[in-house]
Amino acid sequence: MDKEKAIAETIIAMEKAALERWGKGDPSGFLEISAPEVVYFDPYIEFRIDGLAALTERYESIRGQVYFDRFELLNPHVQHIGNVVMLTFNYVSYTGESESRWNCTEVYALIDRQWRIIQSHWSKTQPFNEK
Repeated sequence: MDKEKAIAETIIAMEKAALERWGKGDPSGFLEISAPEVVYFDPYIEFRIDGLAALTERYESIRGQVYFDRFELLNPHVQHIGNVVMLTFNYVSYTGESESRWNCTEVYALIDRQWRIIQSHWSKTQPFNEK
């Protein structure tokens, strides 16, 4: 397997593992793979979250409140430049008969020989319909 493919598979596996935990009410999967200097855009708050301590505070405030039955990570695209990888994907979670659709961009950096999220941006998928 070539290096680029191996990196892409590693990043996607990390993301899926964190999402598995997230769907069981446990945000720690993401906290454990985030860098101390992570920045995060949350569609439910007005401003960017700066740093792991602030992100931990945000996630702890919703711990045990997020649950879903299953999810799909659609169209994952990994771009690798030097010690930085950007993962973009469409995301759908399912709870019973309802679904929730999102867009996500995660930027990972190689820090002390481990991939860590340095920037995370989640947004609800709401296609613009011109009339």
